This record gives sequence, structure tokens and C-alpha cells, in this order.
Amino acid sequence: MFKYTAVVTGGAGFLGSHLCDRLIKEGLKVICIDNLITGSAENISHLFGNENFQFIKHDVTEYTYLPGRIDYILHFASPASPIDYLKLPIQTLKVGSLGTHKILGLAKEKKARFLLASTSEVYGDPEIHPQSEDYWGNVNPIGPRGVYDEAKRFAEAITMAYHRYHGIDTRIVRIFNTYGPRMRLNDGRALPTFVSQALKGEDITVFGDGSQTRSFCYVSDLIDGIYKLLMSNEVNPVNIGNPDEITIREFAEEVIKLTNSKSKIIFVDLPEDDPKVRQPDIRKAISLLNWRPKIGRAEGLKITVDFFKKMVPPA
Repeated sequence: MFKYTAVVTGGAGFLGSHLCDRLIKEGLKVICIDNLITGSAENISHLFGNENFQFIKHDVTEYTYLPGRIDYILHFASPASPIDYLKLPIQTLKVGSLGTHKILGLAKEKKARFLLASTSEVYGDPEIHPQSEDYWGNVNPIGPRGVYDEAKRFAEAITMAYHRYHGIDTRIVRIFNTYGPRMRLNDGRALPTFVSQALKGEDITVFGDGSQTRSFCYVSDLIDGIYKLLMSNEVNPVNIGNPDEITIREFAEEVIKLTNSKSKIIFVDLPEDDPKVRQPDIRKAISLLNWRPKIGRAEGLKITVDFFKKMVPPA
């Protein structure tokens, strides 16, 4: 029986691996490409031996050739957490620019539909709240976070250029804070950091006074939104995230309570250009994709904490 084929770059990462699972579940053959600088073979090890799955270790900033028919390309290759892109600034810029260029070239050659994984970080430290897709953002291009923010902004620009100039069938998803199993404990983001510290009984380090906000989306909800966007006709960017906003301090308190931890909250200096607020306006996703998040933070956090408990010895 004929099967459509999808390529997922960055497919061994947190989000990419869940995306591979979903696409295979939907009956597609999946070719996963990852150079494993931040991804992990462990995330996709359960797919090895599956006849509908192929893994290629490759850096997409280099020329990428794949034989045969390809129907969909989902470009998720990029360091995505502050600890990674601050440690790998040039690789982050290269994969957002050269990598996106190379993979768009592959989409052009194969006449494949191309979906770009963009980010809420294109909005920077926003002056509009909540953030809707028509907001152009407030990004410091020369600050330390600029390597990620501007890489994704360039990726969006070149994706739209290929759509307009070459007629490539493109999609752009702007991903807001996502969490769930397969996150790395040491990836530097608030959720894994807080959970790890709480499980170890260590002080929980909150940046600034903890009044900055985030909106956390459970991974299965995000993947569902991405799949619906891929199968839609919407060319312009679409926010996918959970608008349930919470301050970082309140979030740290939630983690302490959920883990029954004796950890205390301590406050450290706020990193440069750290966004003060983050909340997606998802009206577009609701109206165009009939998508909205289903998993509440209490339910999603419990699943995620149980996942992390396997990796952290009890305090």
C-alpha cells in the first residue's frame, strides 16, 4: 500500500521525536535527520526496527540529498533552549539560515510541503500582550538571545520568500513554551530546572523577582496543533501554545507542591533580554485549525514529573 513520506529534521530532539511518533501513527513513513548535538538517539530508540522509520545522522547545514519521493518536510533542526543556543551560538545561526535554505531547496526539488518550526521568541520581549501573529516583535538582534531569535526570524523570512518566489507549499508554526516527557533535565528551561531542583531538594532558582510570565503547553497538544497545521491550507504563521499564563514564581510554587519538596525559592539576576511576559493569542488556531489545548497544567505536570523521577535519585 502506498504511504506518504515525511522528513523531520531535528527528529531526535524533544519535539521532533514526538512528531515522528505522531506521523508514523498517522500512517506516514518518516525519515528522521539529526546530527545529535542537542537531540538524543534515546528519544527515537523505540522506533528503530520500525519499517516506517529511518534515521540519518546528518547536519542539515551541509548539502542534503534524499532519493525517492518526499511529500512533507518538517524543519525542526535547531538548538532550542537558552543553555544550548548560548553555548552553540554560531551553530544556532547556521541551522536557522543555511539549514533552512538547504532544506527549502530539498522541498523545492521534491515538490514537498514544507513546515517550519518557528518560535514565540520571534516576538522578543513583547510590547503587545497577549502575542498575536500580526505582531512584529521586539527583539535585540545583538544581544545574547539574538542568535536564536534572529535565526528563527530569518527562517520565517526565507520560508515566505520560497513560497512567494518558487511557489513552495509552506507552513509556519510559532511554538510557545512546551513541556513533557523527553525534555532534558539540564536544558536550562524553567520547567526541567525547577523539577530537577525540587526532586533533589535543592534551592529553586527563580530569575528576577519571578513576576515574569510564561504559558506552558503540554507536548501532545502542541504536536496535535502542528499536525493540523501541516494538513491545513494556511500559509501564514500560526501560534500554537496554551494561553494559561502563570508567573514564574507561582510556577515554582506549583512544582514544590506537586513534588512534596522541601526546596526553598531563591532569586537570581534576570538574564539579558529575558521576556517579561509570554502568552499566545490562539484565536487563529481555533478558527482555522479547530485546535485548542486539552491537557491542563496539573495533569501535564504530573506526567512530566513522573518522567523526570526516573532520572533523578530521590533526595
